[in-house]
Amino acid sequence: MRRTLLVLFFFASILVATEAYKKRLTIPDDLDDVADDEEDEEWKQWGSKNSGSGPDKNLPPPDFANMDPSRIQEELMKRHSGPSYGFVKLRFGVSRTKDDIQNIAIKWSKMLKAGAVDVHFMAVDLNTFMFTMERGQDVEEVKEFILHQNDAYEVKLGDQTYRRPGDPPLDQVIEKLHREKHASHNSDKDEL
Repeated sequence: MRRTLLVLFFFASILVATEAYKKRLTIPDDLDDVADDEEDEEWKQWGSKNSGSGPDKNLPPPDFANMDPSRIQEELMKRHSGPSYGFVKLRFGVSRTKDDIQNIAIKWSKMLKAGAVDVHFMAVDLNTFMFTMERGQDVEEVKEFILHQNDAYEVKLGDQTYRRPGDPPLDQVIEKLHREKHASHNSDKDEL
């Protein structure tokens, strides 16, 4: 008796499932008459290859004859698309080990890769990184990322050096640290 009820229940559930399948809403393959206006222009352009970077990619190059060298380099960097490299000076006065430096390099590389920017950081010494990247058009994004990191002091790309607004040049910081160290060393000798 139980077995008969179980078989009957099984067939009834199959019958209910096929009826529900027949009543299912179907969407035709021909969607030419459907208006899809949900995507904006940025969404439509996503994933397409762009020939330059930024909104002025179709503009002719500027006249370099009347520009100073730093402005020329800035204009060239806007249109740069090949491999690039640069250097990052870390904040001075912070003691770091080799492991600390490696961890910072790995962390920055992973964070930028999560943002689809392929950058490799390599430690030069305990206060300097060198970074390389295949796509030079991402150099502005990398520069902004680095300057937002607490450990970074300045970024050097070619002849240009970038720091946070208000930060003094690195030479002044090093000179100040040497003076403080020398003054504390002299005061220790005076006490003896």
